[in-house]
Amino acid sequence: MVFSVAIAATFIVGERLYPTAPIDPRRVWSGDERRRAEIREFLRTINEPFAENHFVEGQTVAFYLPMRDVAITFDARAYYRIERSPTYAVLVEHEMPGFQLAGRLPFETPEIELTDGTPDATSMAFAVLGVPKTASSNELKQAYRKRIKEVHPDHGGDYETFTRVREAYTTAKKRAN
Repeated sequence: MVFSVAIAATFIVGERLYPTAPIDPRRVWSGDERRRAEIREFLRTINEPFAENHFVEGQTVAFYLPMRDVAITFDARAYYRIERSPTYAVLVEHEMPGFQLAGRLPFETPEIELTDGTPDATSMAFAVLGVPKTASSNELKQAYRKRIKEVHPDHGGDYETFTRVREAYTTAKKRAN
């Protein structure tokens, strides 16, 4: 009991001497952080598995798509070195919005409609479920059931993707024909 009290006291004193800095929600992101966040969101929206800061062909790239062997980088030197390998390299400028990555990828991506330069929530929801915006409510339900089985945490999926699919279904269900 004395040992437990001593440990608790140590943690309390430590928190008072070295408090955890609060996270400022108004923090301004740099252009690089914002682009990475946009690309990350785009890849999640189209349900493309990826790894960040991955080592490919002797170079560290911003994003790597292992299922398609595609490397996405902001570094021109890394792009030209990877381009000579079997891995498909994509060079992204720091100013390019994340959703425009679709035009540079070597595979078809679901179409996402834009409003004011940002993806529309409804279009993103249909893209997450992998159905066209003209899908009926029955087709939508079938696509949802299929996707939810793939991403359920009890079956090897992660909770974040599972939640995103559920939210996408809720959004798409309101707009289904």
